[in-house]
Amino acid sequence: MLGRKSRELETIIGNGTHIAGELSAKGTIRIDGTLEGNIDADWVIVGEMGTIRGNTRTKGIVVGGSIEGNVDAEESVELTGKSSVCGEIITKKLSIAEGAVFDGHSRMKGGALPKETKTIDVGPKVARLVP
Repeated sequence: MLGRKSRELETIIGNGTHIAGELSAKGTIRIDGTLEGNIDADWVIVGEMGTIRGNTRTKGIVVGGSIEGNVDAEESVELTGKSSVCGEIITKKLSIAEGAVFDGHSRMKGGALPKETKTIDVGPKVARLVP
């Protein structure tokens, strides 16, 4: 979870807590309540009862609850079996457990771009060359 190094949990938004607005935090934040607004944190854990309605920017995130918004993670995104994400996910590593719901698109960061294809005319037929 969130890489192999141990990460200290610095901020907790408890179950029953509702926050509306932008949230920025250093270190790891756990959300068991509801956050309506964008979040920018080093590491994020969304508990099974947690909800984010907004965009998330982080190094890595583990989702056990729900997110309605886009996730931009430098390193990894993990969707556990009871999670739900509706939005775009951009990350290097994406893990989706059986039972998770993901409604959106994903893009991989730092991956190799598709090779260009060149088309040449060889008479009535067209051949494609891949460099």
